[in-house]
Amino acid sequence: MKLSARNQFQGTVTKITEGQAMAEVTVKVNNLEFVAAITEGSVKQMGLKVNDTVLVAVKATDVMIGK
Repeated sequence: MKLSARNQFQGTVTKITEGQAMAEVTVKVNNLEFVAAITEGSVKQMGLKVNDTVLVAVKATDVMIGK
């Protein structure tokens, strides 16, 4: 799979929380965790399961830091 996003990380799905239309997919990348909100249909279409190896791609117009 080729993507234009420069910030790409390979990680492992650690948790999938399903809702009525959306799901939260948690992916562990080294000592970080990414949480993505995606549709239930996408979870099913990709056949996502805990312990799957996936690619996390981050493409955002803003990155904020707070202290």
